[in-house]
Amino acid sequence: MEGLEQWKDQLEQLKSQLEPWKNQLEKCLHEAIEYLNQIPPVQLYAAIAVLLISTLLLLSIRLFKRAKSNTVILTGLSGSGKTVLFYQLRDGSVHQGTITSMEPNESTIVLNSDSNKKRKSKPVHIVDVPGHSRLRPKLDEFLPRAAGIVFVVDSLEFLPNCHLASEYLYDILTKASVVKKKIPVLICCNKNDKVTAHTKEFIRKQMEKEMYDPDDKLRASRSAISAADISNDFTLGVPEEPFTFSQCRNKVTVVESSGLTGEVGQVEQFIWECVKP
Repeated sequence: MEGLEQWKDQLEQLKSQLEPWKNQLEKCLHEAIEYLNQIPPVQLYAAIAVLLISTLLLLSIRLFKRAKSNTVILTGLSGSGKTVLFYQLRDGSVHQGTITSMEPNESTIVLNSDSNKKRKSKPVHIVDVPGHSRLRPKLDEFLPRAAGIVFVVDSLEFLPNCHLASEYLYDILTKASVVKKKIPVLICCNKNDKVTAHTKEFIRKQMEKEMYDPDDKLRASRSAISAADISNDFTLGVPEEPFTFSQCRNKVTVVESSGLTGEVGQVEQFIWECVKP
């Protein structure tokens, strides 16, 4: 009983200590209500509307950041080694011979090198788009959600395919969906394990020469593209100046790799930069 009486006394003391705070809070609340009553309704509604819009905008920005794409596209001419590179990135496996894809290969992976490096990683959605000219329109299905594009070039058989590869890359770099989002592009010079493979510097310079298009010949000769699509696309380079990839609105990088031997470190680094949290 004595302990209960002490507890009641402490409770009463606490209540008496909080009483001034209660009175002060009631006073402030009353003053706030009086102040709001003095504000014209139009101004009050406008202030509430601004507050709501600001809150919604902040929430939208946060949701947009959280929804950053994790899709990276592998594309290029048929036979350039895209699918071998896809399997190498997916599970580190070595596939002998040529693998021709007629349908896109898709897989959500964690990059192999991430387990050996102290960096925060996230699952990556890799899409291998077929390189056959009739199947390239499938690329447009994935571009709206692409965080990066790996354009694979066969550095061993580069010269016979230089014009076709340059034309295809020109098509990608002038697409409105790529330019407006400034999607980074990696030109991956594959099969560099072969002695006769061309260097990335040689490939870069040759493609820049092919894509220098002062008379819009490349743009006009692109087949399987409607007039509406072309009118919505962008042009490359600076007028009356030789074209270089540095003039592109989005970042273009050139590296060497070998999907067959597993030399894909620079490709993985590019992918990680595209999707990093």
